[in-house]
Amino acid sequence: MVRDGARTELIGRQDECKVLDDLLAQARAGRSGVLVVRGEAGIGKTELLNHLLDRATGCRVVRAAGVQSEMELSYAGLHQLCAPLLSQLEGLPEPQRNALRTAFGMQVGDAPDRFLVGLATLSLLAATVGDEPLLCLVDDAQWLDRVSAQTLEFVARRLLAEPVLLVLAVRESGSREMFADLPELVVHGLGEHDSRRLLDSAVTGPLDQRVRDRIVAETRGNPLALVELPRGLTLLEMAGGFGAPETRPLSSQIEAGFLRRIRSLPAQTQQLLLIAATEPVGDVSLLRSAGERLGIDVDRAATEAEASGLMTLGTWVRFRHPLVRSAAYRAVGFEERRRVHAALAESIDATLFPERRVWHLASAATGPDENVAAELEGSAGRAHARGGVAAAAAFLDRATALTPDPVRRGARALAAARAKYQAGAFDTARELVDAAELSPLDEVGAGRATLLRGQIMSAAKSASAGLPLLLEAAQRLQPFDSALADQTYRDAIYAALTAGRLATGGVRDVADAVLGTPGHTGTESRETRLLTGLARVVTEGYAAGAPVLLDAVAAFRDGELTPEDGLGWLPFACRMAHSTWDFAAWSELSARLVDLARGNGALAVLPSALLLRLSNRVFAGDLRGAASLIVEANAIGEATGSSFFAHYGALVLEPFRGREPATRQAIETLTQDRLLRGEGKVTTATQWAAAVLYNGLGRYEEAYAAAERGCENPQEMGLSLQSRVELVEAAVRLGRTERAAEAVRTIEEMARVSATPWALGTSAATRALVSEGETADALHREAAELLDTAGVRMDSARARLRHGEWLRLERRRAQARTRLGEAHEMLDAAGAEAFAERARRELKAVGVKVRGRATAETAVLTAKEVEIARLVQGGFTNPEIGARLFLSPHTVEWHLRKVFAKLGVSSRKEIGSVRLEATATAP
Repeated sequence: MVRDGARTELIGRQDECKVLDDLLAQARAGRSGVLVVRGEAGIGKTELLNHLLDRATGCRVVRAAGVQSEMELSYAGLHQLCAPLLSQLEGLPEPQRNALRTAFGMQVGDAPDRFLVGLATLSLLAATVGDEPLLCLVDDAQWLDRVSAQTLEFVARRLLAEPVLLVLAVRESGSREMFADLPELVVHGLGEHDSRRLLDSAVTGPLDQRVRDRIVAETRGNPLALVELPRGLTLLEMAGGFGAPETRPLSSQIEAGFLRRIRSLPAQTQQLLLIAATEPVGDVSLLRSAGERLGIDVDRAATEAEASGLMTLGTWVRFRHPLVRSAAYRAVGFEERRRVHAALAESIDATLFPERRVWHLASAATGPDENVAAELEGSAGRAHARGGVAAAAAFLDRATALTPDPVRRGARALAAARAKYQAGAFDTARELVDAAELSPLDEVGAGRATLLRGQIMSAAKSASAGLPLLLEAAQRLQPFDSALADQTYRDAIYAALTAGRLATGGVRDVADAVLGTPGHTGTESRETRLLTGLARVVTEGYAAGAPVLLDAVAAFRDGELTPEDGLGWLPFACRMAHSTWDFAAWSELSARLVDLARGNGALAVLPSALLLRLSNRVFAGDLRGAASLIVEANAIGEATGSSFFAHYGALVLEPFRGREPATRQAIETLTQDRLLRGEGKVTTATQWAAAVLYNGLGRYEEAYAAAERGCENPQEMGLSLQSRVELVEAAVRLGRTERAAEAVRTIEEMARVSATPWALGTSAATRALVSEGETADALHREAAELLDTAGVRMDSARARLRHGEWLRLERRRAQARTRLGEAHEMLDAAGAEAFAERARRELKAVGVKVRGRATAETAVLTAKEVEIARLVQGGFTNPEIGARLFLSPHTVEWHLRKVFAKLGVSSRKEIGSVRLEATATAP
């Protein structure tokens, strides 16, 4: 179309072709490449893909194309791309193999997590590469079904060390959310000289110069428009430019030109084009079968269609351009389209392609039809089982419209709304809830509708916006489904704790509702006890609720859990263990949660599980272990294009390292994130982090101000309580003894109730700071012993540091040396740099010189390289490391080669003897 002669050079596209040629050369050299080619319809994106295809000698090529009518069929685009590679499936790890087979409908199983499907696709592409590079070309990617697009975006973000080139052509139309932040090539219109050159090659007769100038100006260098628009001109218009000026958008003009050409064809040829436009697969045998059912002479119509240049029939049916497809479909009225859909439905084998068949049946329906609606509902279930939530939502939405019975219609509308919500289509989900509530719902249905409204509001706006609806839903559901009601109360409490100080009513309203529910006495299931305990803390005080919480947490620690219950309730149980100072339970439950999320491929839960676990590891003094978890959480964030995990992980870890720039960046990013506005816990968490940072750096005025803000809302618990501990240290240093004593009394009261080693040790540590003489000395020693017993080594090391500082001020230099030496050793080993520096300065003041530790051996490793080396030390294989970090085995091997070179080792065995320091740069 825009080529100069035979397939040699694209007119006016030398720069774009060079970009593609360089990427292909890069793939041949063994390095991955990703490119999103963007531009308007007809700008030449497909021709650029064909340019790559022409030069792909020695490469394996797989292709796919998005089709607008396939956007609701889950994994259709991905299956199209991967179909030639499925012989490699058996070489994938079993969880990945099963995920991909289930997604493609090759086996029945639980709905696979879309991230696991993404990892499986990445592994499949990497496994396919042998001696030849792999070229993956996707045209019209804007029309890929949602999960296929998400999966390819995941893969694009993880390709690194494989000779794979992935190029996606996307029609630009407003929003650029699809494949955002990936390398891109924006294709603009041709320049005037090249436009005239192309126009002259397309026009065979005489063309008035003024008409030529107008065409060049109005087409703005669009190659397809330059070739196609002159075909719609009459001889009079070409000779003198007589005719009405065109005001429609360029794509509409091009489509109108195709429409004129279609309508000039014989009726049966038009009908054959309509069948091809209606069935997106491009199956020639299906086209023939449906055509014969409609009485078409298929051979003759196909010959005429090919002669028109609008369509080709080879192995597959292909249109000249997607706008030909849309023009062919719009060329006729509803009744003609309905007849074609019906013919296609009759021609499709229901046992092989049930979803395609029922979609055509639905499009052929003239009114409500329960049989078709029931089939659509069944297809939704199959789509959901394959992980195609968006497809399930589309089937249910259509089923709702075709359901004649109002009761059943309401239930299907509610199911469709839930699927739309899960797919992220919040506006449509809200409309479907409205439709459901117009139908006669029973009490449980009404409660579920309210619950769904609350979940939509929480996700679309903020936790505080959804809270009242979640609370109302729990109250409506309680008499009919107590388990679902408890889950809803749990989600409402989470929303209230997340909204924190910014919620109206907030956690107090939820607590009152929980306690007002019949049967919530604190003696029932561990789940109910967890809810009741927190409710009593909020309404009656810590002393009334903490014992119930401790009992419930112990029940979670001691009892068995199904994967569903564990993934739903363990995050809440971990948070309550932290809030009741039960460090042993927090450690055990957070480890179980991470193992459960990893083992079940629950990648929607895994990031938050990792963040809960890394917070625990920081308090345990295992900053390296925490950094390892951040790398894993970041891998998910990188794959999804989210930076939240990186910043929240840094918020917890970097203050203890004493790294002010990194901490400040995390604080600023989280507080300015528009998606986190309205979440009061962000204020609490960021202020706690600042308080820890400035206490470590010895900047106590700043630490005090941050700690005051961090503990303003004690009902948030967790880091709000920890902010109070930081407040005591800063206040004592500033001589604000009354404020310190007030905070100490609160901590002491909680410690008497919890009576855990962590609580009692923290109480002793803070009381020591406001005491004098031997009482202070005894309390300092008691604090260190209790915190050692609890396993909270970070707090234990800081208690030793404060004791050593106190001993120096008391002029007990020998004892100070011992205590400060212990503190420095623990803090330095943990990587708590600022606190270790405080200990070093104190040791210097009592005559002890401490040399810095040599860490040059591994200081050059990145965070990801440190984590890969750590996993190698743990005996993990490359595929296992890849599954943990969402990398292909080839990429793991690439990183390992860099680790070998930097450490001066030559084998995995030698890495086992290297001490890996937490001095990594960005992952």
